[in-house]
Amino acid sequence: MDPDLALILGLLLGTFSVPSILSAFADGRAPRVAAFTIIASGSLIVWAISQKPGGYAIMDLPDVLVRVLARFIS
Repeated sequence: MDPDLALILGLLLGTFSVPSILSAFADGRAPRVAAFTIIASGSLIVWAISQKPGGYAIMDLPDVLVRVLARFIS
């Protein structure tokens, strides 16, 4: 897997897990699935940062997103 793709997938998983966590707490349930998703998200992000020489800067994220999307569109 490409580090750029892993980074974007990790960020998306992390973003989508926030409503799941909030819903679980609002219903009085343990956020088990959300916790697993957060762990998977963090693992993907850490792996992507460790595989890219020099890592990623916050300002690089829009470029990375466009590169990943362009790869799948074209």
